[in-house]
Amino acid sequence: MVSELVSLALGVGVSEAGSGGFEGPTVNEFYPDALFFIGTPFEINRIMLARFVAVALILLIFGFGVRRLKVVPGRGQNIVEMAVQFVRVYMAEDLLGKVDAKRFMPLLTSIFFTVFFMNITGIIPGINIAGTSLMGVPLLLGLLAWVMFIYAGIKKHGGHFFFKALFPPGVPKLLYILITPIEFISTFIFRPITLALRLLMNMFVGHILLVLCFTATSFFLLNTDGLWKLIGAGTFAFGLIFTLFEILVSVLQAYIFTLLTASYIQMSLAEEH
Repeated sequence: MVSELVSLALGVGVSEAGSGGFEGPTVNEFYPDALFFIGTPFEINRIMLARFVAVALILLIFGFGVRRLKVVPGRGQNIVEMAVQFVRVYMAEDLLGKVDAKRFMPLLTSIFFTVFFMNITGIIPGINIAGTSLMGVPLLLGLLAWVMFIYAGIKKHGGHFFFKALFPPGVPKLLYILITPIEFISTFIFRPITLALRLLMNMFVGHILLVLCFTATSFFLLNTDGLWKLIGAGTFAFGLIFTLFEILVSVLQAYIFTLLTASYIQMSLAEEH
């Protein structure tokens, strides 16, 4: 019973904590057992639960923050306005200018807060895994950014957008044999994949580090004697440090993902296209 309680508090499974031998994290961490609707097409595991919690947090915070807008904002409205202002000033307007920033603010704001809240579930007790730690959500967001990049380019330049993206002006014609396939692959294929992989791998590694620290803590506290327990105190301290670092990474990855999305849109709007 003590083993189960300590394991739950540290965010690791009983099998790791109480088996009598240390078992490090594996890729199975990202394929947890189903919790609800087991054996149906609507099966929900811990990662899906994390995604539902992230969406609920977004709706709750923004719902309460803007339900009664006032000229002199209250605490909730003030926090929401500061967060949206951060996206508008430091990501949208910096790259797109005020006119285009206004057009794409709903998209950029949605991407920033979706990525952040999906990431932050990795440190919520009882969930302990990010909603972005499997490829589905990062790839969906990457494809959304890619679609908006193409939409903005076509809206601004029409069909010439593709021609000028694949045949950059000022390049000797003979080099187009080499440059055009590279531009096509890098611009229209790799772009959403690299966006998704950057986010995925950061959250993947962060989760592995946290599980490693807290699994080691559980092992040393529950299965060793004497001075060996001090190692458990050390791994627990590292786990707390990595938890704080994971909060920073959650914000940073949301910022980078949104900034790159704005950057791609700005590239598609540039006059040289």
